[in-house]
Parts: sequence; structure tokens; C-alpha cells
Amino acid sequence: MHYPRKVSKIKRARRIGFRARMRTKSGRKIINRKRRVGRKVQVV
Repeated sequence: MHYPRKVSKIKRARRIGFRARMRTKSGRKIINRKRRVGRKVQVV
């Protein structure tokens, strides 16, 4: 079976990765919210 979309890992990391999140205030809020819940936040 053919999978239609092939998103590059680099593009994905740049868009929604840890460093992209830390760049903005709202992104840092997301990280902190995940940490509060006890989610492991992965640094890529």
C-alpha cells in the first residue's frame, strides 16, 4: 500500500519540535503544561 504523504523529519522537528516550542511564549506554556501532567518532554 502506498502512503501518500512523506513529511521530512527535519521539517517536522522545525515546525513542532522542542526548540520550536521554546521559541514562543505559548509554546513554552504547552511544554510546561505537559510537564505538569507528568508527560515526558522529549528534547530532539
